[in-house]
Amino acid sequence: MLVLGIETSCDETAAAVLESPRKLLANVVHSQLEHEKYGGVVPELASREHVKRLIGIVNESLSRANRTLDDIDAYAVTYGPGLVGALLVGLTFVKSLAQASGKPFIGVNHLEGHIFANALTHESCRPPFIALLVSGGHSNLVMVKDWGKYRVLGKTRDDAPGEAFDKVAKVLGLSYPGGPAIEKASVGGDKTFFKFPRAFMGRDSYEFSFSGLKTAVAVYLRDQDQSYVQAHLADICASFQEAVCEVLAVKAILACNEYRISKLSVSGGVAMNKRLRELTSELAAAENIETYFPGPNLSTDNAAMIAMAGAYYLEQGISSKLDLNAVPYLSV
Repeated sequence: MLVLGIETSCDETAAAVLESPRKLLANVVHSQLEHEKYGGVVPELASREHVKRLIGIVNESLSRANRTLDDIDAYAVTYGPGLVGALLVGLTFVKSLAQASGKPFIGVNHLEGHIFANALTHESCRPPFIALLVSGGHSNLVMVKDWGKYRVLGKTRDDAPGEAFDKVAKVLGLSYPGGPAIEKASVGGDKTFFKFPRAFMGRDSYEFSFSGLKTAVAVYLRDQDQSYVQAHLADICASFQEAVCEVLAVKAILACNEYRISKLSVSGGVAMNKRLRELTSELAAAENIETYFPGPNLSTDNAAMIAMAGAYYLEQGISSKLDLNAVPYLSV
């Protein structure tokens, strides 16, 4: 079965062609750079850009896959969570294709897409495993009992890790998005330079909180001279980055140990962070836990993971109806 996947939940316009169950034929992503000057995603601009780009991105994905729209057997599209206007662009587009062609479509939970992401490139990434989903808008620790059977162990109570990176980068005068900017600025820095707080929320908690850490950095910077900050920029960035990565990695390993699961999948945009990968891998190796990280093209928002998640359900005869609506605050 050939599935065309569509992703427009935030500021990436993406389309992918997947031959079920896991043969990726094409994966095209357009990242909207228009938001950089605003220091964050502007919802209305994101929606307009999706409208402008989507058809071209779909055509490019079909061309790379050496297929036509007639070859597609079914469609998969993100219907939440995300920016409601952005979600509606992709959802409306796929509904139109489904109605015109008479072919089935399925709405996919964006977070579930991230859970499927590692299975695209790592054949051994099969349930049961613990999934750490970390991005600009989400922070979830999930027990994956089987595909479609999840137990949320913990999630963010305030800022997601990617959001904390963005806000701290802004305070430091670095570019948007903050994650790559801080990672680049931290190269050569001393991660033990300053001990920023870690909100572990208790040893038995899998909840996350990064708002206090963000505030702690802002307060620390307020009390320093600008020349001092510039002289120690790499150290400050490395220290902040370490605080974020330590909490994420430690909680993920604790969950694996508590539930006696020897596989850990880390996905989402923040999964691209080299220090997070390094620290998680070190802690996991000490506990004989196998770790999985997606490649760069599958870490940030993409349609390949949506197509794979959709293909799983479509193969079982599960599809969506045309009255499916966008759900901006959808949970896993």
